[in-house]
Amino acid sequence: MKIYNTLTRKKEELIPLDGKTIRMYSCGPTVYDYAHIGNMRAYLFMDFIKRSLIYLGYKVKNVMNITDVGHLVSDADDGEDKLVKTAKDTNKTPWEIAQYYTDFFFKDMEKLNILKPDVTPKATDHIKEMLDMVNKLFADEYAYETSDGIYFDIEKYPEYGQLSRIDLEKQMAGARVEVNDEKRHPADFALWKKAPKNHIMQWESPWGMGYPGWHIECSAMSKKYLGEQFDLHTGGIDHIPIHHENEIAQSNCYIGKQAVRYWMHNEFLQVDGGKMSKSIGTAYLVSDLEEKGFEPLAYRYMCLNAHYSTKLNFTWDSIESAQISLRRLSDLTISHMDGKEKIDKQILDDLKNDFSQALSDDLNLPLAMATVWKVARYGEKSKDLYNLLMDFDRVLALNLDVKREDEKEDLPNEVLELVKERELARQEKNWALSDSLRDEITKLGYQIMDTKEGQTIKKI
Repeated sequence: MKIYNTLTRKKEELIPLDGKTIRMYSCGPTVYDYAHIGNMRAYLFMDFIKRSLIYLGYKVKNVMNITDVGHLVSDADDGEDKLVKTAKDTNKTPWEIAQYYTDFFFKDMEKLNILKPDVTPKATDHIKEMLDMVNKLFADEYAYETSDGIYFDIEKYPEYGQLSRIDLEKQMAGARVEVNDEKRHPADFALWKKAPKNHIMQWESPWGMGYPGWHIECSAMSKKYLGEQFDLHTGGIDHIPIHHENEIAQSNCYIGKQAVRYWMHNEFLQVDGGKMSKSIGTAYLVSDLEEKGFEPLAYRYMCLNAHYSTKLNFTWDSIESAQISLRRLSDLTISHMDGKEKIDKQILDDLKNDFSQALSDDLNLPLAMATVWKVARYGEKSKDLYNLLMDFDRVLALNLDVKREDEKEDLPNEVLELVKERELARQEKNWALSDSLRDEITKLGYQIMDTKEGQTIKKI
């Protein structure tokens, strides 16, 4: 399998350190709030990688952490801990908050058919491992103490910035007055924070009571469960300039060599062409999709049709189109179930090879989906094709053998007749009649949209 390595900016062959086993770490959720569908794209990406590797014959051990302490609201070293802030706002303990949102997150993962990682460690269960790392980095003079914590000295690691390609000299020259003027460089980051007496979450350390920095958590937990060196680290592109850059620095300095060989990052999910935002109500949850009548797997289907390295734009029309396409794909798959035709083994092998080659080429899922549709639309109905589609579904995880209801069946007869007439008018390229029939359908309280899979209609 070849992948694009963010660290080297090149497509490289993914060669495991240990035989055929890929050891993979993925940055998990900070469980202070619900994970929206933009967050879930990263976990779908994690799942697509794991399923594809298994399909291609690798073994996979994957770890995804649960961040329940140390992640500050700025994503760097400023402001309140996200868990602590939510706890204060709701009059609950951080542990109650973390457990509630962790449970909700795993339910969403199940709805999206995301395989649960082999290990899902919580940060608060690994304070000892984090302190061991901080102690060694401090003893080896990669870190220094200030009045509010222990900071990593990036100037002791000349390769700092290799992942994000940031210009540290320009950053230093353009830096404004530091929030913490004890830091030696603006990019120095906290390994451990000293806690004020009233801080809710704190543990004993050589520097008094405190709590870990966000970045040290991933380094400590990945090292514990995957070893000092492992193969692959995944996450969203928003983690590149701070979180993952800092992980690389502290992990490499701790072990004295390169800790992670390959880095893969998925792009953002946009909404209506703009940034997903809680403040304007566009940070949609999986449950929001369900409330509007869409199954969560329609979102999974939508993500399968865009390369992980490209932005994906979510609109209600696009999820509607995905739902229709998924329904059609399931119908075609099921139509092959009792097919009597025998397909030449060479044809089947070639189709399977096309699918595998697409996965092997930097997880080119849109190309893989083109092969899926080619098989589904094959002229003859054949159990061989059904079996091949179900083999592909080991990666897709779309439950293609499940019959999905067609909403058109519930439409009033008057509306159904107009829809049929309009479909015929469009086939005959009678656009004036098509528009007129659309208006009639709208007057009856229904909205009709045209997609590549045909007309879709829903009650206004």
